[in-house]
Amino acid sequence: MPGFELFGPEEKQEVADVMENGFTFRYNFDHMRNDRWKTREMEALLCEKMNAQHAHLVSSGTAALQTAMAAAGIGAGDEVIVPPFTFVASVEAVFMAGAVPVFAEIDETLCLSPEGIEAAITPKTKAVNLVHMCGSMAKMDEIKAICAKHNLVLLEDACQAIGGSYRGQALGTIGDVGCYSFDSVKTITCGEGGAVITNNETIYNHAHMFSDHGHDHVGNDRGAEGHPIMGLNFRISEMNSAMGLAQLRKLDKIIDIQRTNKKLIKDAMAEIPEVSFREIPDVEGDSAGFLTFFMPTEARTIEINKKLAENGVDGCFYWYINNWHYLSNWKHIQELKSPSALPITLIEDRPDYTKVSVPKSDAIMSRTISMLIKLSWTEEEIKQRIENIKRAFA
Repeated sequence: MPGFELFGPEEKQEVADVMENGFTFRYNFDHMRNDRWKTREMEALLCEKMNAQHAHLVSSGTAALQTAMAAAGIGAGDEVIVPPFTFVASVEAVFMAGAVPVFAEIDETLCLSPEGIEAAITPKTKAVNLVHMCGSMAKMDEIKAICAKHNLVLLEDACQAIGGSYRGQALGTIGDVGCYSFDSVKTITCGEGGAVITNNETIYNHAHMFSDHGHDHVGNDRGAEGHPIMGLNFRISEMNSAMGLAQLRKLDKIIDIQRTNKKLIKDAMAEIPEVSFREIPDVEGDSAGFLTFFMPTEARTIEINKKLAENGVDGCFYWYINNWHYLSNWKHIQELKSPSALPITLIEDRPDYTKVSVPKSDAIMSRTISMLIKLSWTEEEIKQRIENIKRAFA
């Protein structure tokens, strides 16, 4: 998800503006910043682009997840349905909130399935952490209806999917609250950063307070601000927001390039009989950061993944054996490894994560390869890549 591929003078100018004319702290210090408010500016642009009422920048995508859960009232003892295929932060954030991750099955969207969610609901379920993996979306109509039926918070982890949409609505804005990530290998980057996005004013107010030690941000004297709630420090700096602001202005261009490059390769691979593709509920809304395809068997998937590398087709991920993206490889989560006791250890009837069974997800992920779509490819490089792919399958 290479926003960093389009670094240029725009990012440098925004950062230099903070260094020369502004101030690095996102709040107050009005007399020193010469009306430079990069974080506010990026938040406003996020709202405009995503057609959302509220956006709040934080220090990382993980901080966004933890802030979103706290802001939505998800905490001690609450069960949160999570997918077995995600970046590990989607699950770690639940543990750190004092809540209980409950793993459910995915489908060929590579996201939580409606049936998987239904099967995982118990009287203790408070929320669904729906992860839009690899730039595309889940079956949002069905999942939203399930959450409404059971009065569950729908949290959208769109950290890998900014710029994607479902039926014209930006991913991250469909549920009660959404999260984006802006680290160095996301679609756009702040270097490090994240955002909470929502149309719920109460969630927004809790989010901006929770991420800054409970400050209510009323008035222009930080020392005189009230503290209605407790919180942590997940503030972003103006330096990071400055970079992100320049990147966010390029988002439409980035998505356009990704979609163009992906289509060229996908059209060529569609001619290969043994290849099938990930289900995308709204093809027009795919952010196109990855081209994900299935092979008929696990053995053939392993073989093709190796042959792609041997033929110079880089950026192909076999997630099923990846240390950071699939449950079966997360020994530290299965065994609740932490330098200190986690809140979940106080729950006597907690799940035994060493015995989680997700056979449908295993069957899908063992046959799945995701190919990164780069922005910097030339037309000639794409043609060569297609030839290399065909040679790998020959």
